[in-house]
Amino acid sequence: MSDKKVRVRFAPSPTGGLHLGGVRTVLYNYLFAKKHGGDFILRIEDTDQTRFVPGAEAYIFDCLKWAGLEPDESVQHGGDVGPYRQSERKELYRNYADQLVAEGHAYYAFDTPEELEQMRQQFKTPENPTPQYDHTIRMKMRNSLTLDGDTVHELMHSDTPYVIRIKMPENETISFNDMIRGEVSVNTSLIDDKVLLKADGMPTYHLAVVVDDHLMQISHAFRGEEWLPSAPVHVLLWKYLFGLDRMPEWAHFPLILGPNGKLSKRDGAQYGFPVFAMNWTDPKTGDLVEGFKEKGFLPEAFINVLAVLGWNDGTEQEIFSLEEMVEKFSIDRVHSAGAKFDYEKARWFNHEWIKRSSAERLLPLVRAVLTQHNVEVNDEEALKKVIDLVKDRCTLLTDFYEQANYFFQMPGLVDLAPVQPKWNEAKAVFFQEVIRNYQLASVWNSDELERNFKEMAAANQLKPGEVMLPLRIMLVGGKFGPGVFEIAEIIGREETVKRIEQTLKMLQS
Repeated sequence: MSDKKVRVRFAPSPTGGLHLGGVRTVLYNYLFAKKHGGDFILRIEDTDQTRFVPGAEAYIFDCLKWAGLEPDESVQHGGDVGPYRQSERKELYRNYADQLVAEGHAYYAFDTPEELEQMRQQFKTPENPTPQYDHTIRMKMRNSLTLDGDTVHELMHSDTPYVIRIKMPENETISFNDMIRGEVSVNTSLIDDKVLLKADGMPTYHLAVVVDDHLMQISHAFRGEEWLPSAPVHVLLWKYLFGLDRMPEWAHFPLILGPNGKLSKRDGAQYGFPVFAMNWTDPKTGDLVEGFKEKGFLPEAFINVLAVLGWNDGTEQEIFSLEEMVEKFSIDRVHSAGAKFDYEKARWFNHEWIKRSSAERLLPLVRAVLTQHNVEVNDEEALKKVIDLVKDRCTLLTDFYEQANYFFQMPGLVDLAPVQPKWNEAKAVFFQEVIRNYQLASVWNSDELERNFKEMAAANQLKPGEVMLPLRIMLVGGKFGPGVFEIAEIIGREETVKRIEQTLKMLQS
């Protein structure tokens, strides 16, 4: 690795929800930067105005804030190499595109959409069903390579729209080193003459990414492997514009796979699990796509899942805090093969993180879950005790409603089915005695409540197991929950007695 300061970037397009593959790219960039004392930059690539979606940019920042992966420099965070939106850098790109034309590495193309479609039909063969604008085609089209200088000048100074295309060399081998894959070589004859500057004056990704990475002093460029086929174009642009010695080191991350191949943004509904970091509402259709946050994932668990989805530290360790990831992360341990996303494994990670989290950490999140279900909590200390009691039973944050709501409100439904077949007068008498005993108890804690309960059961010639289940159902409404006497201690004397009395009436009716 070179000795220049590490500067990495994530450059999303504001076109929709932030896919978990995008968050993993952010995470690996972030970890690498922090590991090496560098900077993490977020650049908005909004050059394709036809795909711009209102609200998408703010959503990206919200997702990264939730995940704890905020950039050092961005539209929101400031920095010395802005603007950080490509649409605000439009004038920068034209000069570089014209320089490429002047030096013979690019050319002006005046072909209309109709002419491009005609080309695709005219040169279509069984061997080449989708002809591209490449070295075999360019001299048969309307561009500055085939037209005389006067015609080119006239077209450029009229209303005729035109683009600037790179002139890909014929039959050259372009090689570069990938930090994950090693040396990658591609023959230029396999690549078409990509558009660098569009008719509206905006650059395409190919030109913008090279110019911006240079001007923003990016030292390492990490992105998904879907960009590997375009890498030779970018290598040439670096060579032509700035010199290969200034090109960042590259790494292309493997795909995240679903059950049936690449996991795309559209797969969440198909597979029944989230694919976006947070809820995303499509402004065009109004459709809501659920995110990991709203599903009930802790951000610590979410980034832990993504970290090990394509990387390991060489040990059996699976649970990593962000600080541990920064300490242990290395690009050479990122796999080159795709990694399959396992939602059940992701749920396991979340369960582990909930168990390891303090009641203080979970309190605002659990309160929010309960509030969504109209459960009011006025006693924070009680809620902390409840969280510590039930968190081992919760896989998702949303599970806290089922596991904790009965501490703060009377159970809505009481399942009497497990009790009724063996209910008798002796048990009814026993619970009347429990009520009297609990009303008079001078000490109200779980140990004392359990001792009294078992002494009364023995005095009434009842086995504790015969009456413990009815007591649980009286207090929580079903066969679930933590220790029943711990529940009684938290809900208090008055509420405990009230619930026993209410259930007795139901059993006697």
